[in-house]
Amino acid sequence: MNYISDALNRVQPSATVGISQKARAMKNTGKDIIVLSAGEPDFDTPQNVKDAAKKAIDENQTKYTNVGGIIELREAIAAKFKRDNNLDISPDNCFVSTGGKQIIFNAMLATLNKGDEVIIPTPYWVSYPEVVRLCDAKPVFISTDETSNFKLSPTALKAAITPKTKWLMLNSPSNPSGSVYTKDELKALAEILKQYPNILILSDDIYEQLIYDGFTFSTMAQAAPELGERILTMNGLSKSHAMTGWRIGYCAGPSFLIKAMAKLQSQSTSATCSIAQWAAVEALNGEQDFLDEWREIFAKRRNMLVNGLNKIEGFDCLKPSGAFYVFPSIKPFIGKTSKGGQKITSDEDFVFALLEENDVALVHGSAFGIDNHIRISYAASQDSLSEALKRIEQFCIDLH
Repeated sequence: MNYISDALNRVQPSATVGISQKARAMKNTGKDIIVLSAGEPDFDTPQNVKDAAKKAIDENQTKYTNVGGIIELREAIAAKFKRDNNLDISPDNCFVSTGGKQIIFNAMLATLNKGDEVIIPTPYWVSYPEVVRLCDAKPVFISTDETSNFKLSPTALKAAITPKTKWLMLNSPSNPSGSVYTKDELKALAEILKQYPNILILSDDIYEQLIYDGFTFSTMAQAAPELGERILTMNGLSKSHAMTGWRIGYCAGPSFLIKAMAKLQSQSTSATCSIAQWAAVEALNGEQDFLDEWREIFAKRRNMLVNGLNKIEGFDCLKPSGAFYVFPSIKPFIGKTSKGGQKITSDEDFVFALLEENDVALVHGSAFGIDNHIRISYAASQDSLSEALKRIEQFCIDLH
C-alpha cells in the first residue's frame, strides 16, 4: 500500500540540506568536518535586532497577527523598497511569510495548474523545480554556462516560451553561481516579456545586499516598471541580517496575487511568528552600517577562495559579483579515481568522496541543474576556508 501522495513523490529531497545533515552527522562522531555546503552566514544576528525581539516578548507581543504580517512590518518593507530600490509600493501590497521559501510556495500553489510551465534558468536554487513539480506543473530549464557568466539571454528566453508558460523565475544575485544581472540585462529580458502578457515574473532578491566590487544592484520591477503588475519581488532577512533561524521572508506584488497568497497562507501556517516580525521591523528600519563590514569580509573570503581554487590544476572558477558562493567547474576530474578507491563518474561522486576522505562538505553542481560543477559557500571563517583549500587540493592531487 502506497500512502504517499503522487504530488510528494514528484519531489526530490533538498540536496543542500541532505549533504549538510550528513556532514553534521560525521561531526557528531568526532570528525573534523569543514562544512561549506550551507547557505547560512556565519555572523551573529545584529544586537539591535535581538534586543527588539526581547522587547516584543516583554511587551507581550506574542499573539496571532494579521496573516500577511503586522502593519508595522509591512510599512517597513514598503520603506525598504523605496529606500533601496526606488519603488513606490503600498504596505497593502507587501506580504510576510515564514521564510522566503514559503513566499515561493505560496505564489506557485496559488497560481499554477496542471500542465502549466515555469521557466527556470540553470543553475537554479534546488527548491525551484521541486516547488513547481509539487504543483503538478512543469519546470522548463534554460541552460547557461561560464561564457555568459551563468546569465539568461533574451534569445534563449524567447525560445523557451510556449502558450503554457506561466512564470519566469529569476534569481539575482544567484544561488549557486553568484552572478548578478545588470539593469540593462534585466531591461533586455523585459523587452521579451512585454510580448507575453500572461507570464508572471518571480524576482528572487534574497542576496540583494551581498554585492561586491562596486556592482550596482537592480531588481526587475525597478528595471521594467511597466511590468510591475506581473512581478512578485521576493526578499528576506536570512542572508542580509544573518537571521536564518528567525524565518522571515517578505515580498511585494500585485493585489490579486498578494490576496491569493494570503488566502492560501490563512489555511496553512497562518501568520509568521509575532516576535520574529517585530525583530524584522528593527532589522529593516534600524542601522544598516554593519553590512559594509560584512560585505568587505565576504569579498576578502571570495578573493582568497577563487585565487586558491584556480591555483589547483583542473579547477576553473569565475569570480562572482554577489551572494557568498563560488561555482567552479571540475570537469577534468570526472573519470578519475580517489585515493580511497571511489570512481569519480559525476560531480556528486566528487563531493561525497571529498567529504568521506578529506572531510570537506560541498554541494554537487548537478543538484543545481549543471553537471561537472561544485558549489562552495564562503560563509565561513578565513581559517576554515584556508584549511578547506588545502584539503581540496590534496584530494585532487591524489586522484588518479
